[in-house]
Amino acid sequence: MHRYRVALLVETSQIYGRELHEGIADFFEAHGDWSLFMDQRELGAEPPKWFTHRQWDGVISRITTPALARAIRKMKVAAVDLTDRAKSQGFPRIQSDHRAIGAMAADHLLDRSFRSFAFCGYSGEAWSDGRLSGFRERLQSRGFDCEVFESAWSGSVAPSWDADEQSIGKWLKGLSRPVGLMACNDLRGQQVLESCRRLNVEVPREIAVIGVDNDRLICRLSDPPLSSVVPNARHVGYQAAALLDSLMKGGKAPAADQLIAPVRVVTRRSSDTLAVDDQDLEATLKFIQDHACRGITVADVLKSVPVSRSFLERRFREILGRTPHAQIRHVQLERAIELVTETELPLKQISLMCGISHVEYLSYLFKNHTGVAPGEYRRRHGEPTRRKVHSVSSSSE
Repeated sequence: MHRYRVALLVETSQIYGRELHEGIADFFEAHGDWSLFMDQRELGAEPPKWFTHRQWDGVISRITTPALARAIRKMKVAAVDLTDRAKSQGFPRIQSDHRAIGAMAADHLLDRSFRSFAFCGYSGEAWSDGRLSGFRERLQSRGFDCEVFESAWSGSVAPSWDADEQSIGKWLKGLSRPVGLMACNDLRGQQVLESCRRLNVEVPREIAVIGVDNDRLICRLSDPPLSSVVPNARHVGYQAAALLDSLMKGGKAPAADQLIAPVRVVTRRSSDTLAVDDQDLEATLKFIQDHACRGITVADVLKSVPVSRSFLERRFREILGRTPHAQIRHVQLERAIELVTETELPLKQISLMCGISHVEYLSYLFKNHTGVAPGEYRRRHGEPTRRKVHSVSSSSE
């Protein structure tokens, strides 16, 4: 049987590139009729010499330089492009849905009742522009807008870190607080948090920060630990491999770019707050956050705060746009999504851990919330190595 010779020119220096490789490996392990060659590289590096001196059946690459695009065209081989830095180079392309990433970050901050917003990104980068567009569009649909700071991107190791940090600090001083801030990636988020530390700005009470990529090392080394949107880079990689396999076998390229939706938000201390200027409501929301997965009802909530049900319902609708009951369900479903994606626990046990007595009802709520059944959601978004969970309490990283 003929084994296709496939070159992988995707950076390994960043978490997104490594996750792309994981998805490609998933396809390779399932189909196994490729001979793979890869290069450990930085994003934007020129093509290695060995690449242009061999014959290939296919190429998967982040085609970020004109030289690499020319080299692949000259070979006249099947190719799939995973770059999201600029316009398409004319190859079939698969990438994360950056507008959806921005919208997910906006929802995260809106759910925490922020009414002032900001975005910290990079100028001239298509992926950052897309995330800003999605963030701003979702906010505008709710009657808000955002302040924006952008500077030139210098890659994963930015020589302009100090200068950027000073400029970010000046910008942060002028923001109306409390403010929910989206950083275009985790590295940018770490810069924002360091600027806040230098300015003695309290995070997350005054400025809540969320990044993108869920680079666990960056997020954990940030102070406080950084919340982050999880793109589905692994699925991007898998779909790229499947498309390349089809192209090498004579299939047609899709007419448009394929966009892959993000998975979820991992909440850490940088955004684990509620921006509510109402002591009773703040206490109520904290009670729901702490106890929703114990199966509480609105009656239990009312026992914890000295207000009437009608007053509580009215305040929730005015400030959050939903009822106390809906807030309880929201917290339960966020926990269910976390357990479905990060563990191998059966749905019946997950249902009990989320405070929902009947697994069938959890399935109904889950599908209504995410658009797919729990099993399908786990198949699409589950972690490659899921941790065992024995705790029955709700928690954030």
